[in-house]
Amino acid sequence: MRDFDGDYWGGVATEWLRTSPQRTWRKHADHVNANLLTRWLPPKRLRRLLKTDAFDEAVGNGLAPQLAAGAATVIAVDISHVPLAAAVLKYEGLIVAAADLRSLPFVEGSIDAVVSFSTLDHFRTLPELVAGLREVRRVLSPGGHLLLTLDNRENPVVALRNSLPFSWVHGLGLVPYRVGKTVGARRLRALLVEVGMEVEEVDAVLHVPRVPAVALANLVDRLDRERIRRGFLGTLLAFERLARLPTRFLTGYFVAVHARRPSGRILP
Repeated sequence: MRDFDGDYWGGVATEWLRTSPQRTWRKHADHVNANLLTRWLPPKRLRRLLKTDAFDEAVGNGLAPQLAAGAATVIAVDISHVPLAAAVLKYEGLIVAAADLRSLPFVEGSIDAVVSFSTLDHFRTLPELVAGLREVRRVLSPGGHLLLTLDNRENPVVALRNSLPFSWVHGLGLVPYRVGKTVGARRLRALLVEVGMEVEEVDAVLHVPRVPAVALANLVDRLDRERIRRGFLGTLLAFERLARLPTRFLTGYFVAVHARRPSGRILP
């Protein structure tokens, strides 16, 4: 089965919708991603914004309300209909479309911003990841913004995890679904320049040690006490201060980039 197969991801989404796992951890991930939106989305209200998955909105709160505050039209694409259907039921103003990120159903230059948080790092090969970047660049308007995160290959834990067979790390509970090819900060910057993007800023996010943090978050879910959850989430967020250190690309589980399509004429 292909790593980016709609049937596979539909099965993952169906199971998550049935069992509601990692509720506290998803809140933390949403908060980290929301901070990136606050930092990097332009203050001026956009016309059209594209999010490259609907999984966050389907299984948790996601980012749809914040995105809707920053854009007149918010579109979510996903390879599977399952998260799209769940997301649009939760957020009625959200426009959804089933699509492969390597072949988006939008004309060139029609999207003012693309938010792609840990989506392109599920392809099996680097050329597929690059094809996704090229397609994102194509649909962006001149001067349009890309907010992107990928699993950070420079983090030694991520590098080790990705070097092991998926059946091993999945069986040990270290990853809940398939991961794919990814890169570190320097390589990602180079790939974005290669496909014709201008890189504004590169950072690393989600610095708390993930395996023990997820285990503790699952315990908080079982306790189901809001005061404990709030305190735990505050502790998780405190680890984001590690982003201020020179070692941030060793501790961050995701490399985060703000890039723009250069202004200029759209080629026919």
